Amino acid sequence: MSNLVLAQEAANINPGLALIGYGLGAIGPGIGVGIIWAAVINGTARQPEAQGKLMNIAWTTFVLTEVLALIGLVLFFIAYAA
Repeated sequence: MSNLVLAQEAANINPGLALIGYGLGAIGPGIGVGIIWAAVINGTARQPEAQGKLMNIAWTTFVLTEVLALIGLVLFFIAYAA
């Protein structure tokens, strides 16, 4: 019985807190994307013939990083709707 009560209390999240949580959660992917593209620019400047391989790696890691931000956005809407 006590587990059910705790689960109900955990589901009641203030929408403002959920928004702040998403904002803080989006900082990580934002920094990650900046680091990814900075590395591509740096690598291309050092070795221009490797640009194709660097771009493939960059887009792959960019997508994986952005998925984290999208998951956070979905969780925000779930918390906001509850």
